[in-house]
Amino acid sequence: MAKSSDLKQQFEQAAIDVKDLSERPDNDTLLRLYALYKQGSEGDVSGEKPGFFDFVGTAKYEAWGKLKGTAKDDAMKKYVDLVKKLRA
Repeated sequence: MAKSSDLKQQFEQAAIDVKDLSERPDNDTLLRLYALYKQGSEGDVSGEKPGFFDFVGTAKYEAWGKLKGTAKDDAMKKYVDLVKKLRA
């Protein structure tokens, strides 16, 4: 497996690359990207769950919550792989 510093560089580059995708991913893919990024950069979900009428915030929070317990390195690798796939 790649060294942690190499993975972190790939992760940071993927976060830049994702902004230049030729097509906007569907909402499920966007939520997956968000959740993997948050898990890879911050770890397990934290903070208060957004209010009932904040549909986008709630969806993001729940997507991130589904990754609870996933190691940061695993989330970073999955994020990098997903961005590569979307850019292909």
